[in-house]
Amino acid sequence: MAKKIDAAVCVGCGSCAGSCAVEAISQQGDKYVIDEAVCVDCGACEGQCPVGAIS
Repeated sequence: MAKKIDAAVCVGCGSCAGSCAVEAISQQGDKYVIDEAVCVDCGACEGQCPVGAIS
């Protein structure tokens, strides 16, 4: 199952996007989102989020 970013918690720092090996994370407005069709559920982004917005 793909990771998800909680928009209510995301601060828009972009740390997660830089850690994604398959480029599944993109910016939408001032927040980031994960494309579930591309995400391979590796979890690399989860550890990079300073506010714990990814689950």
